Amino acid sequence: MTFERPVTFLVGENGSGKSTLVEAFAEAWGLDAQGGRAGRKYVNDRPKSELGEMVRFDTTALGARHRIGPRTKRKGYFLRAETAFGFMNAVSGMNGYWDEDTSEMSHGEGFLTVFAAMFREPGFYLMDEPEAALSFQSCLRLMHLMYELGKSGAQIICATHSPILASTPDADIIEVGEHGFQRSKWEDLALVDHWRRYMATPEAYLRYVTEE
Repeated sequence: MTFERPVTFLVGENGSGKSTLVEAFAEAWGLDAQGGRAGRKYVNDRPKSELGEMVRFDTTALGARHRIGPRTKRKGYFLRAETAFGFMNAVSGMNGYWDEDTSEMSHGEGFLTVFAAMFREPGFYLMDEPEAALSFQSCLRLMHLMYELGKSGAQIICATHSPILASTPDADIIEVGEHGFQRSKWEDLALVDHWRRYMATPEAYLRYVTEE
């Protein structure tokens, strides 16, 4: 799998393997599989997954420095939606993170606080379904952040079910499924087609819910 643009989205149905891939990329890069910033460990001492052990990166010289340089010089972050809330509450106010108390915020506000504080400079950034806590407007804010971060020289890989995030300008999209993986255009994605059909004629889908 090659990453040809600054921002890459992995899309696919539940169980397709996109989150497994993102976790393996995090492990292979040296990020905590439970989430967090480069050069730091959260509470995860488990061994790498089999796939994480197998992944090898062919990086640029700058990418190599971000990955294996001195701990304080490593740049990157893994935001994993299912563990993010506990992690945010554990590190809020700690040196190197953010000053705000995310326990007093909504989940969406907490996510946006993390994005603003940790996704700011060239590095390697991974996200697993960040839209889980975000409204429509917040998804647009995250899209803008990823777009600008990509232009700064960062590499971003995001697993998502969101057609909004996947429409980020100039992003690459890789569809994951039983076929393996293949590049796709936004307008050809199954998730985009389903949302278009539902928004146009919701009754065509709802009858399967309401009919006995």
